Amino acid sequence: MLKRIERDLTMAEAARTSGGARIDLIVVAEMVEHGAKVLDVGCGDGELLRLLAETREVDGRGIELSREGVNECVAKGLAVIQGDADTDLADYPDDAFDYVILSQTLQATRQPRVVLEHMLRIGRHAIVSFPNFGHWRIRLQVGLGGHMPHTDNLPYAWYETPNIHFCSIKDFRQLCQVAGAKMERAVALNAWGAPIRLKVPWWVWNLFGEQAVFLLSRG
Repeated sequence: MLKRIERDLTMAEAARTSGGARIDLIVVAEMVEHGAKVLDVGCGDGELLRLLAETREVDGRGIELSREGVNECVAKGLAVIQGDADTDLADYPDDAFDYVILSQTLQATRQPRVVLEHMLRIGRHAIVSFPNFGHWRIRLQVGLGGHMPHTDNLPYAWYETPNIHFCSIKDFRQLCQVAGAKMERAVALNAWGAPIRLKVPWWVWNLFGEQAVFLLSRG
């Protein structure tokens, strides 16, 4: 059973299982191999790192911009430091991790392409999840309402949002081509966290997917 409840530091609301686990984080975790070395970029309060430790037994590390998030992670015993994805990923050596994850953070970065390229440099795989700006509800609010959208995955008013680079699923696929990323797996989730069928045209995902999760490797 899926439900919506108030979410953590990175999302105002999110689809969750009846047990309280965020559906999008479960999808991300299922893409990670057991025992892998993982860096979670923009890890929020550490919910994903904790899930990965419990279900995939990973060697997890995290960086988080907000001091509040770092404090919550440290209180949970997680190895997290304060850092900025736009500037600090450049300090990591090549192939330092098996997976580098950017969950619901891409749209808040100043240089999405640079961030993605660094992720693919320092990790064998990159996993990126983001809210889909091409969803029909967003198109309706912009096209007919004439205002910036407000949804469960984009809950902020335009004047206080941390999101500065919105993108659609179609846009992200184009970014992957520019950055030389190979798409290993992709999942689009509807409003309740259920995956949209794989064998449908990409425009269906772009129109009805509220968020997407991509597993990438170097092209």
